[in-house]
Amino acid sequence: MARIMQVHDSIVIAAEPLELWEQIADPSQMGRWSPENTGADVPHPGSPATVGMTFTGSNRRGRARWVTSCTVTEAVPGEKFTFEVRAIGPRKPLLKGGIATWSYTVEPVDGGTRVTESWADGRTRWPDAVAARFDRFVTGGQLFSDFQRGNIARTLAALRADVEGAPRSGGERALRD
Repeated sequence: MARIMQVHDSIVIAAEPLELWEQIADPSQMGRWSPENTGADVPHPGSPATVGMTFTGSNRRGRARWVTSCTVTEAVPGEKFTFEVRAIGPRKPLLKGGIATWSYTVEPVDGGTRVTESWADGRTRWPDAVAARFDRFVTGGQLFSDFQRGNIARTLAALRADVEGAPRSGGERALRD
């Protein structure tokens, strides 16, 4: 069975698209919402990133810690923010190659803004069987597509709770398209 290379989820948040985009497009803020990302070293913390900007993300899963080198590929105010993870490593992002692409779109809808978070697997040269074994090892038994579905849902729920000032609940799920 061929692996799933891309997953996404959406949620509606009671806020304006530009307000949400400005927060999402500042990678140093992602640690507030993500279950794995703990922040980013960016050239201008507190400001939206621009196309071509590079930043280093810091991450953790259980006891594992790693950093990533990322490049912003799209930054359309009030609409879309995308970055590619181009290198990864335990202390420095030394292992280069296609790792993943993360994308966020915001669009006005009744009641606020729909935020869609997408993950695309950048390991296109990896054989499916090798990727599956690696995925299950580093996630504790899941394929990355399934694992990232859960991370995306938790990130979107935390973003909504943060922006709307609502209390977070561990089991809260994002609203579907």
